[in-house]
Amino acid sequence: MKLVLDTDVVIAGLRSPSGASAELMRLVRRGRITMAVTVPLILEYEAVATRAEDLVEAGLSKSEVQNVIDVLVSVAEWTRIDYRWRPQTRDPADEMVLEAAINASADAIVTFNRRDFAAGPAKFGIGCWLPGETLEELK
Repeated sequence: MKLVLDTDVVIAGLRSPSGASAELMRLVRRGRITMAVTVPLILEYEAVATRAEDLVEAGLSKSEVQNVIDVLVSVAEWTRIDYRWRPQTRDPADEMVLEAAINASADAIVTFNRRDFAAGPAKFGIGCWLPGETLEELK
């Protein structure tokens, strides 16, 4: 299964090592699922995850967070993006996530924020799942 993880899922995985988001990140690391990424998406992961408040909540240093992201990136499938799909979502910041999913032919976007994606993913045959739902799909 090929997935695109929204930034909120990566942040949740860093903050809560026993949660569904962290489990998805472990499955990516182990090669059990494929995570598709783009350069803008990785840059956003890094920018958000290394904010002071997120580091405090995760109980991690900036270098520890960077190491986690580096591991994810090392096993992820790199995807070239094509901007011609915009606009499709309610929140312009979510466009890069949807574009990554479209161009990677992903099965789903994993997010806590389905509302802002609206019908965008479905137009392209892409699911839009919560982390817990994704784990259920994987069973």
